[in-house]
Amino acid sequence: MKIVVAGGHGLVGSKLVARLKQRGHDVFAASRRSGVDTVTGVGLQAALDGAHTVIDVTNSPSFDEPDVGEFFRRSTGQLLAAGARAGVSHHIALSVVGTQRLQSSPYFRAKDTQEQLVQSSDVPHTLVQATQFFEFMANIIPPGSGRDIVHLSPALVQPAAADDVAERLAELVAEPPSSTVIEIAGPETYRLCELVQWVMYSYQDDRPVVADPQTRYYDAILDDHTLTPGPGALLASLHFRDWLDGYLNGGVEIPHVHHPNPMTSSR
Repeated sequence: MKIVVAGGHGLVGSKLVARLKQRGHDVFAASRRSGVDTVTGVGLQAALDGAHTVIDVTNSPSFDEPDVGEFFRRSTGQLLAAGARAGVSHHIALSVVGTQRLQSSPYFRAKDTQEQLVQSSDVPHTLVQATQFFEFMANIIPPGSGRDIVHLSPALVQPAAADDVAERLAELVAEPPSSTVIEIAGPETYRLCELVQWVMYSYQDDRPVVADPQTRYYDAILDDHTLTPGPGALLASLHFRDWLDGYLNGGVEIPHVHHPNPMTSSR
């Protein structure tokens, strides 16, 4: 089975491509690195011809308006149109849990546009919303030094490892299009302030952390449901403590995640 992974050289895409190849699939990682531009459509039709499944894990190079909205609008539209012409049987798109609850953010407004395009398309599809990645949660330590007080929301989060999200996406290839939204989350919840403090202290950043319910995240005031999935979510197996210990004990730097900074106001 030929599978095209749009954004196949990114954090999740590269892990997904490796898993699909291990399963014996004919996999093509579509990105500008392989001569495919999903925004302009250059190289896209040739890449999708003969494909059974397309998995869209692309991300915008810019998070500012209007660029981010234009990226997801054009990229998603090109992928769906080329997929329809190629007779693609299953279009799987990766989005984020909480997208509709974070519409104060240009990034999440753009992701909402992406979701609407997929859901209104005639191409058989499955829309996947994943919670924030461990890699992302470990990269949002607010800047500062010394004894600067760090204010963070105490709202619940339920992040998952990018490896586990890639594994779940690979499993969906064997399933028929659901035409619904499937949520993927980590195995347990944490308070956002406590999770970030955990990472800070692991890196000898001993700034005091204050749980402040009024601290904004993507310009939104969070509650315990903003970033957590609903009932029926697919739960990953790896716990944050084990993931973090693996990096700290191995002396390996935590991968950087290309994602807008939630602590920076877009107003």
